Amino acid sequence: MKDINPDIVKVLITPEAIAQRVIDMGNEVAHAYHESVPLLVGVLKGCSLFMADLIRNMNIALEMDYIAVLSYTEAQQQASGAVRIVKDLDSVIEGRDLLIIEGIVDTGMTIGYILRNLMARQPRSIRLCTLLDKPARRIVPVPIDFKGFEIPDHFVVGYGLDFLQRYRNLPYIGILKDEITGLARNKKNNHA
Repeated sequence: MKDINPDIVKVLITPEAIAQRVIDMGNEVAHAYHESVPLLVGVLKGCSLFMADLIRNMNIALEMDYIAVLSYTEAQQQASGAVRIVKDLDSVIEGRDLLIIEGIVDTGMTIGYILRNLMARQPRSIRLCTLLDKPARRIVPVPIDFKGFEIPDHFVVGYGLDFLQRYRNLPYIGILKDEITGLARNKKNNHA
């Protein structure tokens, strides 16, 4: 593959592999919701590219909304355990079928908080769809209904995922150099 960012150690998942898996996931999700009109809730900002491509591969009626949470300070770039909603849903979700769209499930702390918060609003059903699953770092168990790829414990960026708001536009999932993230010093990760 040409044009690899110099901050990337290795391309973990190619654009071609992502594209094919997203097509397959779109079909899986569409099949699961063929009798309802789900509300897809994207977890900003990491879901952005994945969600856009996923819905283009779902041949069903659907609606979309977004939620954004903050689980760390940008200065720390470490999961703190504290989560707060910074952009809530515009939609009323009581009695609705929800599909939460996430870029990566890592520790499970952030998505666990989101799932608990949304369940309290009494949707009819709630499922989780993630492009990447990193089970090695899981602290809070979360049910993943639709999963793109299971990945090893590396700090990854690209295809919507960032470090300090950079690298989201990379067309692949790449492992970021430890010296960029500081992981060589503290082995902590910002994905939750």
